[in-house]
Amino acid sequence: MTRYKLLKLGVVSTAAFWMYSCAVPKQPQRLTDHKDLVIPTTFDTLQTGNQNKLSGWRLFFTDQNLQKLIEIALENNQELNVTLQEIEIAKSEVLYKKSGLSPKVTAGIGVEVEKVGRYTSQGAGDASTEIEEGKETPDPLFNFQGAIRASWEVDIWNKLHHSKEAAVHRFLATVEGRNFVLTNLIAEIAEKYYDLIALDNQLQIVENNINLQRNALELVKIQKQAARATALAVKKFEAELMKSESMVFGIKQEILETENSLNFLMGRYPAPIVRTQKDINDLNAPTITAGIPADLLENRPDIARATHQLEASKLDVQVAKAEFYPGLGLSAAVGLEAFKPNYLTKLPESLLYNVIADIAGPLVNKKAIKAEYNKANAAQLQALYNYERTVLTAFLEVSNGLKKIDNLEQSYQFKLKQIKALNESIGMATLLYKSNRAEYLEVLMTQRDALEAKLELVETKTQQFKNVISVYKNLGGGWK
Repeated sequence: MTRYKLLKLGVVSTAAFWMYSCAVPKQPQRLTDHKDLVIPTTFDTLQTGNQNKLSGWRLFFTDQNLQKLIEIALENNQELNVTLQEIEIAKSEVLYKKSGLSPKVTAGIGVEVEKVGRYTSQGAGDASTEIEEGKETPDPLFNFQGAIRASWEVDIWNKLHHSKEAAVHRFLATVEGRNFVLTNLIAEIAEKYYDLIALDNQLQIVENNINLQRNALELVKIQKQAARATALAVKKFEAELMKSESMVFGIKQEILETENSLNFLMGRYPAPIVRTQKDINDLNAPTITAGIPADLLENRPDIARATHQLEASKLDVQVAKAEFYPGLGLSAAVGLEAFKPNYLTKLPESLLYNVIADIAGPLVNKKAIKAEYNKANAAQLQALYNYERTVLTAFLEVSNGLKKIDNLEQSYQFKLKQIKALNESIGMATLLYKSNRAEYLEVLMTQRDALEAKLELVETKTQQFKNVISVYKNLGGGWK
């Protein structure tokens, strides 16, 4: 090729590059103006410490029965196992994208036969060609070939590198997705475990109240026989007793459903759930400090996942942008070729080789490339909004949960005082009724109020446990 032709080729290539580089659409202003997210420096609560020291779930949940349930779930939970396969899929995608950076080399052998017309240019040429003296060219003509071929797309715009890095970020996002599922799974098991303990306690409270109501009913019957009470009073006490006895079956059904929910999370069919038999009011919820809000960016799997998804979307834009520019491809082949197998060993006559370099850029399908570029920008903007929403949600969840810890403790203490007063009032109402100084309705209402207060106390204690578990999860605990 002459110097003139080389110069002409360079000018044309440069012009084509300039034309397409100038034609790349601009990114949305929201992306070009994007700055690093700034979050508050404190949760503005008393529980905030200088550093978030989240312990592993085995240290946080010290109940051995609960630990056993979590261990079974980590091995058998279907959702978690599905997530693990998503990680394997993403890992394979990384390897696939990485292979695009290397030349593709293939080796093969082949044979073909061709019969062309005698009175054609090729047929006439073959007939007049003598490979060996005194021998005509075979007709039909066979062709035996063995060659090694290589092709390589030169990554001059880093398109392939960006594509691989995007796949890496998506792989890391699936890992964080697994951690997110793990955190939620452990928290859900713990919450249902304490729900189950609370239901056991509520069942015991109702059964104890039934015994109390039966004694009160016997007292009213004696009072009626002595003409100091009416049949209406007896029926009222009987109705209240029937109401409490019906509650027993409702609580037993809730216990069954909660046990089955736990069995589902553990990936097994219905089986008894071993749990502590202690009064839930004698159990202490773990203590927790929140640290600083910036810790959320390191600890919460959903934030880490959103971060990797955002980084992957940025790289996708670069990949789409590179499609506007010309691409450089190299290909080469070397091997042996002849119309008879025994001629393959004759060198250099049977040797074949070629080296090709080509530069190609889009001409007609520019609109399709522009559409892909706009699509990538929209996806990046979507990932950005999702990241900001995830961080905001995390901050608010922790802030609400920390404040709720204090409010639930205050509520619990007042309910303790309420129950103490109601327990004393039951005895007083019974004595006053025996001495004919109080109505039977006062006894009934006092018993009912005491039952409701005791059930609410158990519920409040359960909410304390569940809220601490929720804060632990929202701070990013449970997956390490």
